[in-house]
Amino acid sequence: MAGVGFGVALCAVPIVQKHEPTSLSHEALIRRAVSLVTDSTCTLLSQTTYALIEALTEYTKAVYTLASLYRQYTNLLEKMNSKEVDAVWQVIIGARVEMTTKQQEFLKLESSWMTALHLSEMAAEAAYQSGADQASVTAHNHIQLVKTQVQDVRQLSQRAETKLAEAQTEELIKTKVEESSQQCSIPETTEEVDESYLRED
Repeated sequence: MAGVGFGVALCAVPIVQKHEPTSLSHEALIRRAVSLVTDSTCTLLSQTTYALIEALTEYTKAVYTLASLYRQYTNLLEKMNSKEVDAVWQVIIGARVEMTTKQQEFLKLESSWMTALHLSEMAAEAAYQSGADQASVTAHNHIQLVKTQVQDVRQLSQRAETKLAEAQTEELIKTKVEESSQQCSIPETTEEVDESYLRED
């Protein structure tokens, strides 16, 4: 009976399991921390990317609007009187201010996006150096994805800027031609006045 009691007593004593050395090693803790950092930087990069794309899209719309106004002004230049020209120019000036505002907004967000991108690249490198391969690969893939997305939207805005430059050039040429034609008509008017005086004399 004593032997049985002793055996039961031994069974009742909790056995402390030894943790594997790697589970509490500095390397493992670093990998865990790096994984958390890459998750956080990816979240930051996603948010700034979304904001930048939205701002770039709004800027692109504003550029196209201004380009359209320039083309309309150029096409109607010969048909408008001075009051109508002034009215259209007020609309163009307002559209230009709107475009500049949108441009400033996206440039500000672009700066934040570049910072988030740099942080993500640093986190991905830290993950690679610490042996957190999965976190490193995930971060790198995400970085490439957002770069492609932003580049696509930038190309659209660059096309809009090209269209605006073309419209402004056309407007400038048309305006110079219009001014030249008006200047050429002034001497003719003067000659007609002189002739009328001569006739009176």
